[in-house]
Amino acid sequence: MAERNLILAFETSCDETSVAVIENGTKILSNVVATQIDSHQRFGGVVPEVASRHHIEWITRCIDQALAEAGVSYDDLTAVAVTYGPGLVGSLLVGVTAAKVVAWAHNLPLVPVNHMAGHLYAARYVGEFKYPQMALLVSGGHTELVYMPREHEYEIIGETRDDAAGEAYDKIGRVLGVNYPAGKTIDEWAAKGKDSFHFPRAMEKEENFDFSFSGLKSAFINTVHNADQRGQKLDKYDLAASFQQSVVDVLAEKTMRALDEYPVKQLILAGGVAANHGLRSRLDHDMQKYHPEVSMLQAPLKLCGDNAAMIGAAGYINYRNGDRAALDLNADPGLMFARMK
Repeated sequence: MAERNLILAFETSCDETSVAVIENGTKILSNVVATQIDSHQRFGGVVPEVASRHHIEWITRCIDQALAEAGVSYDDLTAVAVTYGPGLVGSLLVGVTAAKVVAWAHNLPLVPVNHMAGHLYAARYVGEFKYPQMALLVSGGHTELVYMPREHEYEIIGETRDDAAGEAYDKIGRVLGVNYPAGKTIDEWAAKGKDSFHFPRAMEKEENFDFSFSGLKSAFINTVHNADQRGQKLDKYDLAASFQQSVVDVLAEKTMRALDEYPVKQLILAGGVAANHGLRSRLDHDMQKYHPEVSMLQAPLKLCGDNAAMIGAAGYINYRNGDRAALDLNADPGLMFARMK
């Protein structure tokens, strides 16, 4: 009978308090997520101090619920995994502290997890990973192309130089009067409009694999403000479609070029913005046209946002590869994968 490894996983990097119990890295026994969206909407984004307080209020309740839903006790657990970066330092500290307490009190190994590795391994719930592979990680705080020559090795070959794609969505959402988080609404509006504004595709043709979205954001805001000053009413669906087309064009173009240069067996799409239907359909099309030999796994829609199930999946891989943290583990808000030299 196969060994049963149960990971109690914690995710508190931003504004979601989440605890999960994961079996052998691929089976979700429970995945409790306490969201704070309503608390932050009135501010138009996440307020770090508010997020930290909410984590403190919810963390023990999430632990109890995750164990109860999974039908397990602390005695059944194999290890504790926790996001220790990147993210908001106050938020991270709540999860790290809770995980350390559980690990110490129940004599369990403490496994540190990079939040972005968690996003990547959310796709593991869809199918087997094949190496070498490339991952396009697109979220509110990060946009990066990550090359994985083998399990447990990550090398960034390209990343955003300014705004992340999800961050740009939220910023233009404010201009359009869309509540935070804006990505889902902009995606829905984009499906009803057309690319009539032809916003810039920054760095699309440059030889590197880096991204930039601040120029697109500025072009969008200037277009809307100039129209307002003239008393001109612009079509919100066309604005959304034009913005999204620019983002998707750059992400897809850079990803296809990365696959041209790096012979991989698989492409992973993950992160909060990986739930975007425009991006998913574009990559489906481009992969079939340009790289039919490369399989693609897209993180499940319900696991694209921050959650502890993805941390449990990555935590199992880290546990299997011998990653352990001492009880002096600290939050690392600027944690990054290594940049390929």
